[in-house]
Amino acid sequence: MTKAGTTGITVVAADTPAPPVPLPRRRGVELALIVVAVLLSVYGYCAVGLARTGVVPPGAAGYGAGLGVLALVAHLAVRLRARHADPLLLPIGVLLNGLGLVLIYRLDLQTPGDQAAPTQLIWSTLGVGFFIVVVALLRDHRVLQRYAYVCVAAALALLTLPILFPAVNGARIWIRIAGFSIQPGEFAKVLLAVFFAAYLAANRTALTYAGRRVWRMQLPTGRVLGPIVAVWLLSVGVLVLERDLGTSLLFFGLFVVLLYVATGRSGWIAVGLLLAALGAVAVGRLEPHVHARIEDWLHPFASIEAGQGPNQLAQSLFAFAAGGILGTGLGLGHSVLIGFAAKSDFILATAGEELGLAGLSAIFLLYGLVVERGFRYGLALRDPFGRLLAVGLASIVALQVFVIAGGVTGLIPLTGMAMPFLAQGGSSVVTNWAILALLIRLSDSARRPGAHPETP
Repeated sequence: MTKAGTTGITVVAADTPAPPVPLPRRRGVELALIVVAVLLSVYGYCAVGLARTGVVPPGAAGYGAGLGVLALVAHLAVRLRARHADPLLLPIGVLLNGLGLVLIYRLDLQTPGDQAAPTQLIWSTLGVGFFIVVVALLRDHRVLQRYAYVCVAAALALLTLPILFPAVNGARIWIRIAGFSIQPGEFAKVLLAVFFAAYLAANRTALTYAGRRVWRMQLPTGRVLGPIVAVWLLSVGVLVLERDLGTSLLFFGLFVVLLYVATGRSGWIAVGLLLAALGAVAVGRLEPHVHARIEDWLHPFASIEAGQGPNQLAQSLFAFAAGGILGTGLGLGHSVLIGFAAKSDFILATAGEELGLAGLSAIFLLYGLVVERGFRYGLALRDPFGRLLAVGLASIVALQVFVIAGGVTGLIPLTGMAMPFLAQGGSSVVTNWAILALLIRLSDSARRPGAHPETP
């Protein structure tokens, strides 16, 4: 700056910008919240045993110790390798995973021939292990941008593999070998999120300003938009062949959300909703499996009126109604009547019946916090890839919760997806721990003093 004086002009040094104020790390807060999450899960485990058998389950101490050790190791990985990460994300993951194990154990007590909780605990351990590997080894999220095309090739390969295996419950989404099964589409959604974020970040200017204007909307050139549309169409087309409409809807929503965030053009939301509606009508009329689900959604009590007893959706609605405001109490509901999908697609009905509207609202609040944190750090990050990846990962969680909760409550037709962390499903729980690890890495980058610039 300059300052005028009586004898001339005096030059004064320019004001230096104030150094950024570092955000508190809050690792102690994270540890305290993890302890609370583990204690709540152990309390739920004991409450189920007392309600069903009248005594504390003999494995309560082992369950609490196992969950506590997993959570502590994950906390140490964050403390050592992502010291500035958000303190809420890991405790929320521990609490949701612990509650899911409690609900599955509660249903196991009424299905002696189908014990899923021990297997789910093993998958949860693998998921936490994968979480630790991602947090420890991925020091900079921008490294993933270099492997965008590797990710999309791997995603399409994973989506195609189940076509070679028999259908299960009307859908070809599983790979089953010697009693071992995985759902490749769960892993593909993270890989496609990385690809979409990388491609849109690299071409955001051309997507926004190049191309032809139609109906007050700037359409990008085919050379720029073509590759990503082709990948999306391939992935959704494969999923339609496999009758996995839930994941198809998830990929479509992820594509539209990231396209809107990358371009800032609200017209893409309108186009996306229009295409989704047209696709839903076409598939609902042409695909018998989907048409049957739509009929069940439109007439959930038709089977009762026909004297055939309640179907799964009707039993789910009865469970929510029986729960009321405060619920029947853990272990005291009847959601096991839903049948074979009670531990997977309809796990939320057990939570709604036994925890009530209050408990269900708390669960939705936990998911809402994860999504809000993802969007928050998407706004805070300065590199376009990081912004889009954070929004994409948060959108995956939001879309899953909406599609699943909407299906089991009768808001939309059932799609057969797994509730993040809660439902039985090894591939799902491992994938959601990976999503949580990436969000923690992104939050560490956003909260770190003197965060990195846009380019690697």
